[in-house]
Amino acid sequence: MSTASLSSTFLDRGCFLKSEERLSSLAKQNGNKKYFGRSNTLPFKSLRVSNSKPGQEARVALLGASGYTGAEIIRLLTNHPFFGITVMTADRNAGKSIESVFPHFVTQKDLPTLVSTSDANFSDVDAVFCCLPHGTTQEIIKGLPRRLKIVDLSADFRLRDISEYEEWYGQPHRAPNLQEEAVYGLTEIYREKVRYARLVANPGCYPTSIQLPLIPLIKTNLIEHGNIIIDSKSGVSGAGRGAKVSNLYTELTEGIMSYGVTKHRHVPEIEQGLSDAACSKVTVSFTPHLMPMSRGMQSTIYVQMASGVTIEDLYHQLKVSYENEEFVKLLDKGIVPRTHDVRGSNYCYVNVFPDRIRGRAIIISVIDNLVKGASGQALQNLNIMMGFPERTGLEYLPLFP
Repeated sequence: MSTASLSSTFLDRGCFLKSEERLSSLAKQNGNKKYFGRSNTLPFKSLRVSNSKPGQEARVALLGASGYTGAEIIRLLTNHPFFGITVMTADRNAGKSIESVFPHFVTQKDLPTLVSTSDANFSDVDAVFCCLPHGTTQEIIKGLPRRLKIVDLSADFRLRDISEYEEWYGQPHRAPNLQEEAVYGLTEIYREKVRYARLVANPGCYPTSIQLPLIPLIKTNLIEHGNIIIDSKSGVSGAGRGAKVSNLYTELTEGIMSYGVTKHRHVPEIEQGLSDAACSKVTVSFTPHLMPMSRGMQSTIYVQMASGVTIEDLYHQLKVSYENEEFVKLLDKGIVPRTHDVRGSNYCYVNVFPDRIRGRAIIISVIDNLVKGASGQALQNLNIMMGFPERTGLEYLPLFP
């Protein structure tokens, strides 16, 4: 493959995303091959603090504090030097202390008493984490003061097409104007849009683990857009804290359970992000599984490389894309990512391997579904929105064993 055609394959996309996305198209040189650079305009370590006063605490409300993602946000914020929780809601546990719901918070004596969402007072609040179930979030966020910065962890604002939302979630979208305003918060890809957003739709856990490795490769035409096969496995906490027979210990232990086969609600979110990167419709085969573990997520992705492209090209593109990122790490060649190695942290570990089938590659990506897949990425986004250094409150090393 000639240098000219190789450069054209890697760089001449014409459009990298639809018109609403303004991403950097800087290239980096590696020998005679050019690679698409990081999609961010600022190096991670030079983030600006522009929207807040140094040393001033931002007051945070947490809606839906009694779920797993709410508890994870509390854990992360207890060591955040700038954010303080002033309001916590949990309708079924209103009037209770948080340690009565989560005993591991017994040492946190300064947290507010849980209140119902209807009784929450937002006069002393600067920003909101919304950890409520999909379908209930739209009306609540619609009623919040416009001055508040909001990160929504539900699925309610992730899909730009509200008819697609109705198709996959079985109910009409009740806040279409807010949907138009919402910014999709896959931080490493859309950092600059997140920076100036008022409402951020935090990505789902599966889409985070899948899009982070695939988007740089699709943007640069290193892989074919068709025949992408994704096998993902998640800890049971990804199903939420509600009592379900299928999530009982005896139902899940010593086994693996596929679910949402051909119809998981994260499919349109995954395809939306990949289609934006390709500037054309991308359809994937995606099957999720529940594993007998409390947290963790692995996505194993099978792709067809473009003509003339090698595993080395894929590896180098991922290296260029994420070499300055704090939370996405390309492992040394040959090292297999493991969920144990990111447990409790905001990291995503990635690597790429040659398949036995000629021309195909296997990409493995691991995250903690409750941190990088939910609450950690939400905090990462709010840090950016409020003008604080992005890593603040997230510098936890993974827990092992």
